[in-house]
Amino acid sequence: MKTTVTLQIGNSDDKLTQSEWSTFVDLVDKAIRHSRSQLHFTGGSYPDAPWQNFCWVFLLSDEERESGTLYRMIHDLRKQFKQDSAAWTEGKTLFV
Repeated sequence: MKTTVTLQIGNSDDKLTQSEWSTFVDLVDKAIRHSRSQLHFTGGSYPDAPWQNFCWVFLLSDEERESGTLYRMIHDLRKQFKQDSAAWTEGKTLFV
C-alpha cells in the first residue's frame, strides 16, 4: 500500500538568498526522487510573487513511510537551511 504525501516548503521570511533557495528546493527534490516515491506533482509560487513556496505531491510506500528516512532527511534539510517548518501532510487519496 502507498500513502499520498503533500510536502510544502517556503521562504516567505526571506532568510534564504535566491541561490540558497534554489539549492534547498533541489536537495529536497533529490531526496524525494531518491526515495523512489511515485511523484505526481511539483510546483512553486509565481516568479513575481513576494514570497517563495514549492510543493510536491507523491506516493510513498508503507515501507519507506515506516522507516521515516525521507521524513528525517526533509527535517535535516529544513534545519540546515534555517527554515522554521516544512508542511508534511499524509493521507489516503480517494477518487471521486
